[in-house]
Amino acid sequence: MTRAYRSTTRDERARATRRTVVATAAELFVRDGWTATTLDAVAAAAGVSRRTVVNAAGGKPALLSLAWDHTLVGDDEPVPMAERPAVARILARTDPAGAVAAWVDMVVEVQGRAAPLAAVVDAAADVDADVAALRDRAETERLAGARAFAAHLATLDPDLDPGPVADLAWTLNDGTSYRRLVVLRGWPIERYREWLVTVAQCSLLTSRRTS
Repeated sequence: MTRAYRSTTRDERARATRRTVVATAAELFVRDGWTATTLDAVAAAAGVSRRTVVNAAGGKPALLSLAWDHTLVGDDEPVPMAERPAVARILARTDPAGAVAAWVDMVVEVQGRAAPLAAVVDAAADVDADVAALRDRAETERLAGARAFAAHLATLDPDLDPGPVADLAWTLNDGTSYRRLVVLRGWPIERYREWLVTVAQCSLLTSRRTS
């Protein structure tokens, strides 16, 4: 029992250290940019050694990848997005318009967390192959999520074609509109959400389309 307890404690400390390192790296990436954020800078800001940073997370691309994953879901729990409460709330809705509104709630929440770091990923992907691979993975996962949501909507609306709807959902959840309207133009979050609900419902639902 003592050995198991010590192992659990050690694992918890290692996870806490990695959480701190990754959160610190995310802050520096957003504040200082990809190039200026070095492993030494992360170590100094996190109050650990450079070796600890490498042992906890790996090199700089790995740090950015972990920061991105943690930012998307909001924590470092090993629970995929598909099993998160926000997705459960979408699936619980039996009306298409309500499902779209719940989907927008999730999209806005994720965009709010991810928008600053997404700009870092986009910029770094042009100069680092590993980050380019991260961006490609993120796009693939985002499209998979849009397709899953479109498939769910198709179960609620028999006249809906999930293919085009998935493409539209993928376009609406890419974060560009959030960065432009909220970050650059200063829209309040609730105003942005209301706008996105209107656009999404009109775009995704057959009952809301005009002929």
